[in-house]
Amino acid sequence: MDIEFVGADAPLAERSALALVVLEGEPLGGEAGALDARTGGAVSRALGAARFTGAKGQVLDLLGLADGGATRILLVGAGKADALDDIAAEHAAASAYNAVKTSGLAVLRLRLPDAAASRAIHAGLGVRLAAYRFDRYRTKEPAEKKPTVVRTQVVAADPEQALSDFAPLADLADAIAFSRDLVSEPANILYPVEFARRVKELERLGLEVEILGEAEMAKLGMGSLLGVGQGSIRESQLVVIRWNGAEDKNAQPVAFVGKGVCFDTGGISIKPADGMEDMKWDMGGAAAVAGVMHVLAGRKAKVNAVGILGLVENMPDGNAQRPGDIVTSMSGQTIEVINTDAEGRLVLADALWYCQDRFKPKFMVDLATLTGAIIISLGNDYAGLFSNNDELADNLLAAAKAEGEGLWRMPLPPAYEKQIESAAADVKNTGGRPGGSITAALFLQRFANNVPWAHLDIASTAWKKPSTVPTLPEGATGYGVRLLNRMVADRYEG
Repeated sequence: MDIEFVGADAPLAERSALALVVLEGEPLGGEAGALDARTGGAVSRALGAARFTGAKGQVLDLLGLADGGATRILLVGAGKADALDDIAAEHAAASAYNAVKTSGLAVLRLRLPDAAASRAIHAGLGVRLAAYRFDRYRTKEPAEKKPTVVRTQVVAADPEQALSDFAPLADLADAIAFSRDLVSEPANILYPVEFARRVKELERLGLEVEILGEAEMAKLGMGSLLGVGQGSIRESQLVVIRWNGAEDKNAQPVAFVGKGVCFDTGGISIKPADGMEDMKWDMGGAAAVAGVMHVLAGRKAKVNAVGILGLVENMPDGNAQRPGDIVTSMSGQTIEVINTDAEGRLVLADALWYCQDRFKPKFMVDLATLTGAIIISLGNDYAGLFSNNDELADNLLAAAKAEGEGLWRMPLPPAYEKQIESAAADVKNTGGRPGGSITAALFLQRFANNVPWAHLDIASTAWKKPSTVPTLPEGATGYGVRLLNRMVADRYEG
């Protein structure tokens, strides 16, 4: 999708759609009112017939009402004027694109009711995100289902400045697409070694990427992570990604850690067959961390940052880890494995310890599709936030709100530690169903070693099926990339 910024008087291309974004209660404001006058009231008659008010998400297709060269004209509701922020502009632009993407037209022109420069560039981002498709394995598709719109023109007061201001958002869109691609790939294609190889390719952006195999991890004592992957013929990997963008290259970095279970059968504690195919996206946390590092490098962020990816495959062969096994983590803490399907926390235990031990970061944020319990707690639009540090938690919540990514802080009550006490080891890897997301986070907290730390349980948000958000096509979302990028930009750069 090509995004352009044009002046209000720029001529419309042939076979184009003109989308006029309007405010709730003011559907005939601005250009829509002028169009109504030019067409003898045709727009107002259409509004009356459709009960269109300009509410957020409404789209009115004025079929047959060609004007000024446009083949098709749409009115797109953006909601109330006082709620027209950057995210609302993204959603309105995405709704316009979704309405015409398979229309046979090639160009979409967007006019917004607000002249603010940030609205125009975020409209461009909204279209970029909505236009994402993962179709590399489709060899046959009906022509009427294939998107035809390949260029979007956003009307801006200063097109050249808008194009310049759009550059970091284009970097963000590229990074989110990279993350979505990783999550969307089938597990026979994207296994730990291949995941690591694709991240290695990001060195073209200026990142430094180091890959540790099983032999190196064994020397470090990562028995917790290695135990998860021992039933797979695919070798586990630990990927270390570094971006040194601060003026002081030795300054303390910020750090992100991702769970990368490239496929999760549950191991010996095997999952039910129904829906198991979705477990290809159990590496959504690692994909998000890779995306964050991608955008930091792409926009040349003035910060030192580290990304750690724990990449494994959880399979049930004759060498697989068994319920009741006891493993020794890199920290020296022993873990009784009660359920081999509580594997993500075993991967993160060693990844978190390695991160704090080697890099001494300002903070660590881990992202993981960790528990189904978080979906029961928060539904499908909010990830769960657990943290040992109020300042870090507040920074994450502020960034999430600014970027429109749902995030809700959850408690870490010490009393719940009793649920993961083991009679045979230092800790057990699950505490049962009650408070399952909480006990998982309490388990992880043991491996943060008092470093400011936050855990984002993104099992509820990494994948949308179906999606109700216009910028999120059904499937992988890339959740976490933009909120972490925003937090770094707002709080930790400079």
